[in-house]
Amino acid sequence: MDTKLPTMTKLFLFLGSVNMFLVVILGAFGAHGLKERLSPEMMAIYQTGIQYHFYHSIGLLMVGILSFFLQMSSLIQWSGLLMLAGIVLFSGSLYLLSITGLRWLGAITPVGGTAFVAAWFLLAMVSLKAVKSRA
Repeated sequence: MDTKLPTMTKLFLFLGSVNMFLVVILGAFGAHGLKERLSPEMMAIYQTGIQYHFYHSIGLLMVGILSFFLQMSSLIQWSGLLMLAGIVLFSGSLYLLSITGLRWLGAITPVGGTAFVAAWFLLAMVSLKAVKSRA
């Protein structure tokens, strides 16, 4: 069996795995280290960051798996890159906002959310192309 994976497949599997590792650590840190230090409102903001970080880490793993089974295209690559950008901008801004209380960081969050939406749209286009090419 040939175990040589395409570079982008390896990259997105690595990024997904690293982000899953990070989200587990950040989630535990929130549950054990921040629970008593943050207000309920800030804790909810932190948890939203964790939730979306988790979903999109799985998304990065999906991009890696799909890039192996489907021909790597710029759509798949952009989908993965936008998911990563969304994690940094959306979840990252929520983590920082909840810990620092700097409300202006909330202005960054929608940019990350837009990156998430675009990433899933591109992944849908990849899936649609794959279905059409097999029909």
